[in-house]
Amino acid sequence: MKKIHNLILIAAIIMGFNSCEKEAGIGGTSSITGKVVVRQYNSNFTILTEQYYATDEDVYIVYGDDPVYGDKTSTNYDGTYRFEYLREGRYTIYAYSEDSVNYPSQHEIPVIQEIEITKKDQEITVSPIVILK
Repeated sequence: MKKIHNLILIAAIIMGFNSCEKEAGIGGTSSITGKVVVRQYNSNFTILTEQYYATDEDVYIVYGDDPVYGDKTSTNYDGTYRFEYLREGRYTIYAYSEDSVNYPSQHEIPVIQEIEITKKDQEITVSPIVILK
C-alpha cells in the first residue's frame, strides 16, 4: 500500500511540473539579435540625406501579451542589439522613429517586429529595424 501511495505522489509531482507552462520571458537559453538602421531626412522628409547604423539607440522587448515592455537595451557602435536568456514564446521588439506621415509631429512612433521562439537554444537574427530621423 505504501508503494502505491508513493507512486501516486511521485506521479502527481511530475504532472504538476509538466502542467506549469512558462510564459515568454527571461530564464531560457535562446536569444534575439538585430540591428537598427537610421534613415536621416531633411526637415520635411522629402530628401534622404544619410543612412547609417544607429549608435546608442534604445530597443525594447515585450514578453508575450504583456501590455508594457519587459526590458530594453541600447545598440552598439554598429547598430547591433541583443536580448539573451529567453524562453520559448512570442516577443515584440521595437524602437522609436520620427513620424514622417503626420509631419510635423511632436510624437515618435514605434517600429515593431514580432518574433516567436519555438525551441530552446535558438539564436534568432531579425531583419533590421529602420527608423527615421
